[in-house]
Amino acid sequence: GKSSKPKRGKGKSSKNKTKKVVKDVDILSSAAMLNAHYICHNVPACLELRGFPWPGSPKKKGKRRK
Repeated sequence: GKSSKPKRGKGKSSKNKTKKVVKDVDILSSAAMLNAHYICHNVPACLELRGFPWPGSPKKKGKRRK
Protein backbone atom coordinates (compact mmCIF):
# COMPACT_ATOMS: atom_id res chain seq x y z
CA GLY A 1 0.00 0.00 0.00
CA LYS A 2 0.88 3.66 -0.16
CA SER A 3 2.56 5.32 2.78
CA SER A 4 0.90 8.37 4.32
CA LYS A 5 4.22 10.27 4.51
CA PRO A 6 4.99 12.49 1.52
CA LYS A 7 8.13 11.57 -0.38
CA ARG A 8 10.82 14.19 -0.58
CA GLY A 9 13.22 14.44 -3.45
CA LYS A 10 16.91 15.06 -3.07
CA GLY A 11 18.54 18.21 -4.33
CA LYS A 12 18.41 21.93 -3.88
CA SER A 13 15.43 22.73 -6.07
CA SER A 14 12.13 23.19 -4.32
CA LYS A 15 8.75 24.41 -5.45
CA ASN A 16 8.03 26.58 -2.43
CA LYS A 17 10.85 29.05 -1.92
CA THR A 18 10.40 31.11 1.19
CA LYS A 19 12.58 33.84 2.56
CA LYS A 20 13.82 33.49 6.12
CA VAL A 21 12.56 36.20 8.41
CA VAL A 22 15.33 37.69 10.51
CA LYS A 23 14.12 38.80 13.91
CA ASP A 24 15.95 41.22 16.16
CA VAL A 25 17.07 39.07 19.05
CA ASP A 26 18.04 40.53 22.40
CA ILE A 27 21.39 38.90 23.17
CA LEU A 28 21.22 40.20 26.73
CA SER A 29 17.92 38.53 27.59
CA SER A 30 17.85 36.02 30.42
CA ALA A 31 17.33 33.12 27.99
CA ALA A 32 20.30 34.21 25.88
CA MET A 33 22.48 34.62 28.96
CA LEU A 34 21.57 31.14 30.17
CA ASN A 35 22.40 29.72 26.75
CA ALA A 36 25.73 31.58 26.68
CA HIS A 37 26.52 30.26 30.16
CA TYR A 38 26.28 26.69 28.87
CA ILE A 39 27.97 27.05 25.47
CA CYS A 40 30.74 29.61 26.05
CA HIS A 41 33.99 28.75 27.78
CA ASN A 42 35.24 32.31 28.23
CA VAL A 43 34.42 35.91 27.35
CA PRO A 44 36.19 35.96 23.95
CA ALA A 45 34.37 32.76 22.95
CA CYS A 46 31.06 34.31 23.99
CA LEU A 47 31.70 37.44 21.93
CA GLU A 48 32.80 35.34 18.95
CA LEU A 49 29.61 33.26 19.08
CA ARG A 50 27.47 36.38 19.43
CA GLY A 51 28.98 37.85 16.25
CA PHE A 52 31.61 40.19 17.65
CA PRO A 53 35.00 38.80 16.58
CA TRP A 54 38.19 40.78 17.13
CA PRO A 55 41.19 41.11 14.80
CA GLY A 56 43.73 38.37 15.27
CA SER A 57 41.33 36.00 16.98
CA PRO A 58 42.17 32.31 16.61
CA LYS A 59 40.03 30.55 14.03
CA LYS A 60 37.73 27.69 14.99
CA LYS A 61 39.19 24.24 14.73
CA GLY A 62 36.58 21.55 14.38
CA LYS A 63 34.84 19.11 12.13
CA ARG A 64 34.29 20.29 8.59
CA ARG A 65 30.83 19.70 7.20
CA LYS A 66 30.46 18.57 3.63
